[in-house]
Amino acid sequence: MKSLVTGGAGFIGSHLVDALAARGDEVLVLDDLSSGKRENLSSALEAGVRLTELDVADSAAVLEAIGGFEPQSVFHLAAQIDVRKSMADPGFDARLNVVGTVNVLEAAIRADASRLVFTSTGGAIYGEGAHRADELPFAETARCAPFSVYGQSKLAAEGYVDLYMRTRGLSAGTLRLGNVYGPRQDPATEAGVVAIFCDWLQRGVHPSVFGTGEQTRDYIYVADVVDALLAMESSIEPGPLNVGTGVETSVLELLRLVGGATGHGEIEPEFAAPRAGEVERTYLDPTAAAERIGWRAKRTLETGLEQTLAAGG
Repeated sequence: MKSLVTGGAGFIGSHLVDALAARGDEVLVLDDLSSGKRENLSSALEAGVRLTELDVADSAAVLEAIGGFEPQSVFHLAAQIDVRKSMADPGFDARLNVVGTVNVLEAAIRADASRLVFTSTGGAIYGEGAHRADELPFAETARCAPFSVYGQSKLAAEGYVDLYMRTRGLSAGTLRLGNVYGPRQDPATEAGVVAIFCDWLQRGVHPSVFGTGEQTRDYIYVADVVDALLAMESSIEPGPLNVGTGVETSVLELLRLVGGATGHGEIEPEFAAPRAGEVERTYLDPTAAAERIGWRAKRTLETGLEQTLAAGG
């Protein structure tokens, strides 16, 4: 099996690459290394995985790389994922998340790929749940009303995936991820609050919380996400499907759990002004993924934090 992973040097992507290499695939990673790291792939590269440095928004480069490799499976993870960056530079966000996705779709069709799996967002695509409590947890049938440029760009990219399925015959599936955390998440370049809290506490920095701290999210461990990606690859399900735990956790509760897991106990954070584009409440209903591709999260947040810290964060 020949598998290609865009964004494969990143946090989630590198874990997926490890899983693909472990099952014996010939793997090519496309990554510009702007946020991904070569060291995330150190073991995979030693095992024969190849890395090509390119920008997914460069259509000629993407067509050449994917066309030359001729993968059976394409996993498209490369993206701009920071809500704050998307609000500050909407054009850059759209360039990577929309144009980049179109380039990968076009290249996959021309290379006659058998299956494409697209990673979207469940945390940002449905929008604000604070005033839609009757819709929580959000199922895939919920109205998509993004609150940020990032969420809107991912929704637009989903539309292109659907277009290529309907008009070009591409077999593709979309997964809407919750707030992913786990080993290799970089607090300096990732938006993940779990990595940020763990890093602050391990360095003795007093944590800050934006807004009231009552904001809620659905935190999903990276190994569970990899399982979902592989399950979607082996199916004919188009999605979109939510990948989450179905558990709503506030930022303050998360800080309490991280404090306990790191041995710091109860921590009183400093509070700062809320950030533009971030919703107050959201969490996901993962029922459809269980029914359609046989996927369920295996880890609770407590277990996932223990595994994250045991792996060195």
